[in-house]
Amino acid sequence: MKQFLFLLSFIFGFKTIISAQNELYKQYAREADSLYDVKDYLKSAQKFSDAFKTNGWKGLSTDRYNAACSWALAGVPDSAFFQLDRIATKSNYTNIGHITQDTDLNSLHDDKRWQPLLAIIKGNKDKEEANLDKSLVAILDTVYIEDQKYRQQINEIESKFGWESQEMKDHWKIINEKDSINLIKVCKIIDERGWLGPDVVGRQGSSAIFLVIQHSDLPIQEKYLPLMRDAVKNKNAQGSSLALLEDRVALGQGKRQIYGSQVGRDNESGKHYVLPLDDPDNVDKRRAEVGLPPLADYVRNWQIKWDPTQYKLDLPAIEAKQKK
Repeated sequence: MKQFLFLLSFIFGFKTIISAQNELYKQYAREADSLYDVKDYLKSAQKFSDAFKTNGWKGLSTDRYNAACSWALAGVPDSAFFQLDRIATKSNYTNIGHITQDTDLNSLHDDKRWQPLLAIIKGNKDKEEANLDKSLVAILDTVYIEDQKYRQQINEIESKFGWESQEMKDHWKIINEKDSINLIKVCKIIDERGWLGPDVVGRQGSSAIFLVIQHSDLPIQEKYLPLMRDAVKNKNAQGSSLALLEDRVALGQGKRQIYGSQVGRDNESGKHYVLPLDDPDNVDKRRAEVGLPPLADYVRNWQIKWDPTQYKLDLPAIEAKQKK
């Protein structure tokens, strides 16, 4: 499953800096993402290579990971391992929980290079977490894997059986059960220790805390939102993550979201759309203030074309749809 910089930057603290002037890199990376979305994996991988070439063969770690996914799905393991090795050895990639659960990389598991790669990543993680609370790290590692594992299977199940299928309903039942167990663990940690940051539980542990609260019901989100706001002030959580929770809570309370992070899906057409958003004209300014990319780049991952003028015209219908 490709990684989204807008959502997962809180998990990976390592990025190769891309010049703001290199618009060609950004264009090629967006095209690569779009080709991945339509399952043209070989062209997607090649387009990522075009992007890296424009930047002196440097690239964002998330883009290199996504390129590896495309190469693996296209049946070109050498190129996939090259990209994964770069982020493991050059960028100190640590997210062993994600890479081991990522179905896009299944074709690499029997390759003799797979286990050595995982050993490097685990070594990076162990080194980074040398001074952390090991018992909490272990608990939250399990929480993170359980939160993401089944969500990463959603697209595959939908493509095989359909969104309204019994198989999908059964799968969501599993997700809800896992979420309930994870919520008990995370609430206990927060209630006893406060909202812990990467300095105590590592980046993946910190991400697990956020994800579990983000995926919880509105009363839980409302309860812990003030704590997360304080955590951001104390640098124990990222403003970009808080923005997602702020949007979830606002929508849950029947208000408009602030940052445009929440996307809905029309059950009849299958198309996605931005859920009710306040002040669409200035959303990118607000997103930039919390470290999020422009909304147009974000929603492209759901094949949404962002047009503030058109959105304002569509907003009454979107809000009416949400009230049903």
